[in-house]
Amino acid sequence: MEPPRILVVDDELVIRESLAGWLQRDGYDVKTLESGEEAVQALKTGSFDIILLDIKMDGMSGMEVLAHVKEEYPDIDVIMITAFGSVPSAVQAMKSHAYDYLLKPFDPDELGVLIKKLVDHRARKKENAYLRDTFEEQSRFESMIGQSRPMQEVFTLIRDIGDSRATVLITGETGSGKGLAAKAIHSNSRLKDGPFVAVNCGSIPPHIMESELFGHRKGAFTDARETRKGRLELARGGTLFLDEIGEISMRMQIDLLQVLEDKIFYKVGGTQPISADFRVIAATHADLARAVRDRTFREDLYYRLNVITLDIPPLRDRKEDIPLLAAHFLKKFTQEINQGVERISRDAMDELMLHEWPGNVRELSNAVERAVVVCKTRTITPYDLPIGPSLEDELKKRYFSLSDVEKNHIAATLDRTGWNISKAALILGIDRSTLYNKIKRYGLAQPDRT
Repeated sequence: MEPPRILVVDDELVIRESLAGWLQRDGYDVKTLESGEEAVQALKTGSFDIILLDIKMDGMSGMEVLAHVKEEYPDIDVIMITAFGSVPSAVQAMKSHAYDYLLKPFDPDELGVLIKKLVDHRARKKENAYLRDTFEEQSRFESMIGQSRPMQEVFTLIRDIGDSRATVLITGETGSGKGLAAKAIHSNSRLKDGPFVAVNCGSIPPHIMESELFGHRKGAFTDARETRKGRLELARGGTLFLDEIGEISMRMQIDLLQVLEDKIFYKVGGTQPISADFRVIAATHADLARAVRDRTFREDLYYRLNVITLDIPPLRDRKEDIPLLAAHFLKKFTQEINQGVERISRDAMDELMLHEWPGNVRELSNAVERAVVVCKTRTITPYDLPIGPSLEDELKKRYFSLSDVEKNHIAATLDRTGWNISKAALILGIDRSTLYNKIKRYGLAQPDRT
């Protein structure tokens, strides 16, 4: 490993020579300069890890050079050189993000310890950056985010099926990220340079679905004023993504099955066959196997689509991904909305972790976006979240309703009397039938003491 490159900047020759001699003796690569102006020029052409910089110099001062370095070269660490009487200036330099300061006259041993400490600090910072980058790389796949085991298994399967053109059926709850998974499969396939054409089968009315998918010839029906390409033709050479495939009609299921079997299709009103040269990825939140049993989805089409199954886990089953996802959405929405929100408080993150997320990642995204919009400080709190505790919830934690007080008092009295109804009713000042009614109303039960 190459030794760190150190730049010494001081207008006194004896200081420069002394520092250079000591540092070179310890094995460092050292360059010396006598002015701030020379240092600024040297930084344009040379690469340095550490700068030893005199605070007081003729011309451009050390403080000015420090400001320039931190603005243009923030990865370079700066140690300020100062005389004893200029310690306040050195303290000011520390506030301007200098790493440390060194007092004249120098102690070679003190210098060696300081530089060694800084070199070790830089090595740790570099290692941490590497580990962080590696972690982020492993936790992100295309536009998908997840460090949990279920998501890592999803990433692995997507990589494994990349070279295949086999049909993929993506299953998972609404909002879990099935569309992102489809795009990731396309991006990691041999068809990645081709088009990715998505069709939401649940949002297209049945009476126009055929035209949307297959296209039509001019005059094929009343409103067909011109020939139009359908989604199947637009997807040639790429991927056709049929989202919510369980929503298509039985007739369209037959037509789609024909395309998958014959590898050709026709425009509505057309007679020329068109090659079905695309990969099909389908997705559904419904239980298609059950739909097959209920005879609302064709069994033969189901098996045509279900060559490879990719199941996207719900967010409640991979809660360790929530902090990563929340941080991602925070960064995204603060940039989009231009809000000065910087972080999510620990209490707010606890609320995110406790929530069950029936709407999955989409619900989390919406929650963070809402929090960024309404947050009045730099930190998101539970009260900024749509899932956070309300004032009513907080009051319930602190105070009891009258019915709660009565229920707790009756339960305690029954417990103290060993569930002797007559004795408990006497203490409570009510008759036995009233006590029985209250026991039933509050769902109280005698504990099993066996």
